[in-house]
Parts: sequence; C-alpha cells; structure tokens
Amino acid sequence: MQTIDQAGRYDLGDRTVRRLGYGAMQLAGPGVFGPPRDRDAALAVLREAIEGGVDHIDTSDFYGPHVTNQIIREALHPYRDELTIVTKVGAVRGNDGAWNPAQDAAALTAAVHDNLRNLGLDVLDVVNMRLMGDSDDHGPAEGTVEPQLTTLAALQAQGLIRHIGLSNATPAQVDQARGLVDIVCVQNQYNLAHRHDDAMIDALAADGIAFVPFFPLGGFSPLQSQTLSDVAAGLRVTPMQVALAWLLRRSSNILLIPGTSSVAHLRENLAAAALELPDAAMAALDGIG
Repeated sequence: MQTIDQAGRYDLGDRTVRRLGYGAMQLAGPGVFGPPRDRDAALAVLREAIEGGVDHIDTSDFYGPHVTNQIIREALHPYRDELTIVTKVGAVRGNDGAWNPAQDAAALTAAVHDNLRNLGLDVLDVVNMRLMGDSDDHGPAEGTVEPQLTTLAALQAQGLIRHIGLSNATPAQVDQARGLVDIVCVQNQYNLAHRHDDAMIDALAADGIAFVPFFPLGGFSPLQSQTLSDVAAGLRVTPMQVALAWLLRRSSNILLIPGTSSVAHLRENLAAAALELPDAAMAALDGIG
C-alpha cells in the first residue's frame, strides 16, 4: 500500500513531520486574492490532505488576505495534535492585490495576531519571516534581518511563536539570522529548473535544518522540460510527480508543500512520495538545472 510515509520524515523544530506536506496558497481566489470560486472544494482539499497523511501545512494570513487561514480553521479546527501549521509574516495586500512589504515591528506584531486569530490558535508552531527584497518580483535581496528577527524573538518570548524560520533569504541573511535566533527552516524558491540554493540546502542539511522549496512545481510558470516529460513517460507518471520525487531525493532535509485547489491533483501530488527515481533518471533530471 502506497502512503506518504514512504517519503520519510524530518525534524521541524521540536516536531517531526512527514516530508510531503501541503501549501495552502491556492485556496484563495485568483492571484491569491479574495475568496475561492468554490469554498466547499477548498474545504474538501484540506480534509483530503489530512486524511491522506499530511501533517504539515504551510499558509499565511496575507493569502486572501485572511481567506486561507479562515478556510483552514473551518475545515480542520480543532486541529489534530500531530498537525504542524507553518505561517509567514512580512507582507500585506493592497486593495489592488499588490504584495506590499510590512516589515516593521508594529506590522509584524499585528500579522502574528492576525494569524493567531484567523487560525484559531493560541501559539503559532512556526513563523517564517518573509523577506521582500527590493526588486519588482520581490526576489531575494541583501539587507539586514536583525530588526525583523528581534521583533519575532520578542513575540516568541511572549509565548506566541514556538519556532522561527526565514523565507526568500540570501545565504548571508541566513547566516546573520542564525546568529540572532534559532532558525528551524528556510523557505526559498527552488525546483528542478531554479537551483540557486543548491549549496544552501547542503549546508542546512549538515546542521539539521529543514529547507522548504516554494514553487516546487514552478509556481505561476509551471515547469516545462522535454527531459522531464521523457522521464515521466518512461515511468508512466506525470511530469509534476517526477519533479516532486526529484526534490524528495535531492536531500533528506527538503520538506515539500505543493499546493492545489483540486482533490484529484492533491492525490497525484501525494502519490509522488512512493515514486522511486532510477539513477539514470536522476542524472538526466539533474542536467535540467
């Protein structure tokens, strides 16, 4: 019998989670803004994920905003003891759906309380500090993380946060952050075709810190590669299942959070936990990046 346990487990702070989780971003409306077209379908996806063995959900109160966390609460509260919910702070949504930085102490404190309220929690398992960068696409950009992490550390001391992580961070920022607080995970863009963080993944693995790729399947621009398609055809699976299986084999500290608003697609994603890639397939896929 195939289960997501076949992907193994890894430590996330003081919790040990299955390596194949679920990212809730797509539960909001188009552009991650406003309500979903079908709220009942969104609720069904979350419940199916939990029944399928997922014990690690990634979310944020700026998805919607507020929408995704409220759907998670409606679908799953009261939460199972083994469920770890990871959220992130550092942005707010404009009236036009824009992603605007919100990195000062007041904004971060408000965001933590928004997440607590909308998720129906007294303490957040993990809060990722989402760095916004300074480019149009908000990609990683150098800059100090001390003010933001000082704020999160104070909220942690108040008992509102158990663990702290980073999102969209450069290697230098990860190093600085680890000198300020205990970092339990780093969440950056990474997939078969976007592999700038290869060295970071290996360094974090050596220290037992989880790496969580966002856009593991390419995000708003889905992965497209003839090599990927050929490998998938040879194994009689989908290209996206191959892309997820490659990530799981890439390093044992990688935790996956593929998102979907479809129960059928969710089941396909979870099935990737049992997919074993031959060495020749891995070598071919490694060449994509």
